[in-house]
Amino acid sequence: MPGTRKLGKTTAQRMAMLRQQVTDLLDKGRMETTVTRAKEIAPMAEKMITLGKAKDLASYRQALSFITREDVAKKVFDEIAPKYADRNGGYTRITRTGVRRGDAAELAVVELV
Repeated sequence: MPGTRKLGKTTAQRMAMLRQQVTDLLDKGRMETTVTRAKEIAPMAEKMITLGKAKDLASYRQALSFITREDVAKKVFDEIAPKYADRNGGYTRITRTGVRRGDAAELAVVELV
């Protein structure tokens, strides 16, 4: 599911981090992170919303296997997915915001459209 960016972590660490960030994005609606992480998070969040649009038990279980909190998965299926029912993809937006002062990493805001 993720792209080819390794983000300086092992596979298990990277997947755990991405799962948590996708969960936080779906819970809060927006988050600030680095551009490379944002480019990894956006497609995963969009896939979870697409699963939510299916509204069947198999999709719900598949979303639960990726999203780390059950209340967020329920929110995706009950609130977020119906909002995008007439939209075919493109549920997230990445906006570059500048550089981080400590290490000059390029920052971006990922938000649900």
